[in-house]
Amino acid sequence: MPRLFLSPSTQEWNPYNGGGNEEQYMNLLADRMEPYLRSCGISFVRNDPDRNVGGAIADSNAQDFEVHLALHSNAAPESRPGSVRGVEVYYSPYSVWSEKLAVIIANNIRNVYPLPSLTKAIATTTLGEVTRTRAVAVLAELGYHDNDEDAEWLRTNLNAIAANLVQSLCDYFGLPFIEPVAVVRGVVATDGSNLNLRAFPSTQSRIVGAIPNGSAVTVYGQTGGWYVVTYGGMTGYAAAEFIAIG
Repeated sequence: MPRLFLSPSTQEWNPYNGGGNEEQYMNLLADRMEPYLRSCGISFVRNDPDRNVGGAIADSNAQDFEVHLALHSNAAPESRPGSVRGVEVYYSPYSVWSEKLAVIIANNIRNVYPLPSLTKAIATTTLGEVTRTRAVAVLAELGYHDNDEDAEWLRTNLNAIAANLVQSLCDYFGLPFIEPVAVVRGVVATDGSNLNLRAFPSTQSRIVGAIPNGSAVTVYGQTGGWYVVTYGGMTGYAAAEFIAIG
């Protein structure tokens, strides 16, 4: 299954109009993304909030991730504080995959941002979390926190933004978007054989693991006749007919 390095801002010194700061709200956003990531079968690791950008890059590069997603909010130049709005998604001009993901995010976020014409994907050669990561990387500046309207949009729409970002990741990975449900325990019930754990909800999909009959699994979501499950540290899709819930 896809592995994501999720890197919310650690910049607590950037205040939000109306209260709070960038680190606080980007971590609240990441918190709300977690149930959607689990239900959609996307494994993830979050950055250490006590480390700086260099630490996040090093931690991301120390493992194998398909995507590095940095979550930030922006501020206008000192010469015109509070006068700028918009969502900017930065990508590496040297990676077609980085650009593809940034365009998907920018296009999708228009469905929840109140000024859709002010959302755009922008190439960068200076942002380290985009240019120095091994994984395909984008950095999303989700509005301007020194603008009253943008700060309020961020503060009051965290769940909608979280769902939208995970929808974009699903679009990029080619996965179905699955709304979170109550997490439940299941038990594999086959004829005695192992149950295949697959990368996608299809019998033609790659097998990523095998779950012995009688094993307990954690069920995070369902699409058609497939459950998104975790077993032994692995996440994938398993046929729902062979898992007893409860």
